[in-house]
Amino acid sequence: MGFPNVGKSTFIATVSRARPKVADYPFTTLVPNLGVVSLGVDRTFVIADIPGIIEGASEGAGLGLRFLKHVERTRVLLHMISVDPDPERDPIADFDALMVELQRFDPTLLERPMVVAVSKCDLPEAREAYQEVREALEPRGLQVFAISSATKEGLTALLEALEANLKQPGDA
Repeated sequence: MGFPNVGKSTFIATVSRARPKVADYPFTTLVPNLGVVSLGVDRTFVIADIPGIIEGASEGAGLGLRFLKHVERTRVLLHMISVDPDPERDPIADFDALMVELQRFDPTLLERPMVVAVSKCDLPEAREAYQEVREALEPRGLQVFAISSATKEGLTALLEALEANLKQPGDA
């Protein structure tokens, strides 16, 4: 989950056979997309690309309530945030806004395992911004990964972390 244009659809297209529409304008994704991630024999899981969530989604802004209902079906939440140079975006504020929307929609969602992916880390200016995001979010108990769907950097580590979070004690 994440704001529009943070790389959610590009990510699912890179790590699975899902083929969502990918474009450089907001709200390209209008319906959730599902893909199967394969990390090897007997190591697969389903991942969902949820359309962009915006502030006020939990009160019905945009199509937020419809999108947030899909989040209820997940066992692990992957927060995708971007460190691209858009001056209107602040990755920490974006993460906090997503958490507020989850809290307002269903406070029990905050109890689920969460992982953060900082996308577009192939951009030169993204490295320093990623370090700032990591330093802000890891003390909150979150795993933070630098990824690039374009170069596939960091994807294996992120997918293995998602798989590990899916395998709770007692799971087969």
